[in-house]
Amino acid sequence: MGRHGFGRGEYKYLRYPLPGLVAELRTVLYAHLAPVGNHWNAVLGVEVRFPEKHADFLLRCHDAGQRLPTPLLLKYGEGDYNCLHQDLYGEHVFPIQVTILLSEPERDFTGGGFVLTEQRPRMQSRPEVVPLRQGDAVAFAVRYRPVQGKRGAHRVNLRHGVSRLRSGHRQTLGIIFHDAK
Repeated sequence: MGRHGFGRGEYKYLRYPLPGLVAELRTVLYAHLAPVGNHWNAVLGVEVRFPEKHADFLLRCHDAGQRLPTPLLLKYGEGDYNCLHQDLYGEHVFPIQVTILLSEPERDFTGGGFVLTEQRPRMQSRPEVVPLRQGDAVAFAVRYRPVQGKRGAHRVNLRHGVSRLRSGHRQTLGIIFHDAK
């Protein structure tokens, strides 16, 4: 991560064919999240709609040259962190992604909280630390989400990251539903 300016730690993108459990999670979770993504786009006036099946969405990505799988494993040690960022890898972006914590806080590591930051229009950014236990998953916006305002729905940009680990080792699985160029 450090050489790219993303923070400190290690990440490894998985390759096709994905491990069975990761492929299954990606397919099953997508089926539940696609209606949410379609609702978000409808509310925001975005014409793009997501197909019911993940395989059909991947065909859209692959037709646009986005053929590299994006699920990844992340590993952090003492002093490591992940800068606030968005996982955008091409023209076709699924609006929601999932992170699963594989380590147990306070046993395997201390610090290392999962952080979301909303960049609200004409307001200060708002951080949120999401408390996770081993095996917990968090689904969150890749780029932005709709928020109802006084004049209708508007986009609120979101970034995510991991705060500095004070001790131990933290591992996560990231499931991103669009492929990369």
